[in-house]
Amino acid sequence: MVKGSKGVRVRVILECTSCVRKSVNKESAGVSRYITQKNRHNTPSRLELTKFCPYCFKHTVHGEVKK
Repeated sequence: MVKGSKGVRVRVILECTSCVRKSVNKESAGVSRYITQKNRHNTPSRLELTKFCPYCFKHTVHGEVKK
């Protein structure tokens, strides 16, 4: 594979959806983020996974954000 060419797998950032809503009210200390990869051809839509949020202290839905 040639460096610089766009591959099928891309890096995506997953961000906690409940922390994003709370950050407007300044109740949360931060926003939980995870970095993962996805196959662009198999999943063209935005990725949503359930991950642990250390700021909410529970498992929440983390959605894909733009870089």
